[in-house]
Amino acid sequence: MFILYVADLEDVAAKHSVNIHGYADDMQLYLHGRRDDMTSTVHRLENCITDIGQWMSANRLKLNTEKTELLWAGSRPSQSSVTVCRPSLQLGTDIVTVQDDVRLLGVTISSDLSLQRHVSNVSATAFYWLCQLRRVRRSLDSESAATFVHAFVTSRVDQCNALLAGATKSVTDTLQRVMNAAARVVSDTRKFDRGLTQILHDDLHWLDVADRVTYKLGVTMHRCRHGKATQYLVDCCTLVNNVVGRQHLGSATQQLMVVPRHRLSTVGCRAFAVHGPRVWNSLPDDFGAQQDYESFRQGLKTWLFSRY
Repeated sequence: MFILYVADLEDVAAKHSVNIHGYADDMQLYLHGRRDDMTSTVHRLENCITDIGQWMSANRLKLNTEKTELLWAGSRPSQSSVTVCRPSLQLGTDIVTVQDDVRLLGVTISSDLSLQRHVSNVSATAFYWLCQLRRVRRSLDSESAATFVHAFVTSRVDQCNALLAGATKSVTDTLQRVMNAAARVVSDTRKFDRGLTQILHDDLHWLDVADRVTYKLGVTMHRCRHGKATQYLVDCCTLVNNVVGRQHLGSATQQLMVVPRHRLSTVGCRAFAVHGPRVWNSLPDDFGAQQDYESFRQGLKTWLFSRY
């Protein structure tokens, strides 16, 4: 209901050519700017936020400047090439200073668009809860221990894990160590006991972290394929047979997706519009014709387990 109430904010942001994304009462404004024109970018953002504040005041709402955060994001080379100080925002009498990282819907986004800080935070929180559960493990049966681990550990590992698409092995290995430790707690075994792989895959039926990311992307692509996902995600997915001049290709009959061109293998290939179609195209051919969501989901998990 709140999103419907503040739907007019999209028109306010569009007037300044600023993109807006909202989830509940959490709003994000973002725009692209050149390194040599950061001042005008700041002015455009300040004017947009000022108009949003006026709209909120007229509609009995208040813009909380104390919780407003500013992040200048870009690749590491672009960050290092900025020779001037990254400007802050001046909102009336309040100044919003630049942050090195911000927390957005449970995800820590760093200025260099790396996921190291996010993964470190998730890992630290997960190991804290695993330490607490280890202390009371003798008082829990296996089913109760698994329930607590899912509630406090694996749910955090899986939250927004599609962002880990294309991440380096060092990043996914950090979370894999969390899953390994969680499996030890559920099975009540020690760190150097043998049989960890059997516990993870055969006993608990847990996918490895990299495959959990593939699974999340796969089911999301299936929802996009059948128009059941959010529209901005659906717009990122185009079948080859829907592209003019490519209907005669063999890929058009296989229900494959178009993988757009991208820049920067460290950042561009991690975008959903690129990595999502890549994951979809890597699935077996019969998956593309699968209509039922539950059947697709179960078949995908079975296929991922068959690769171990």
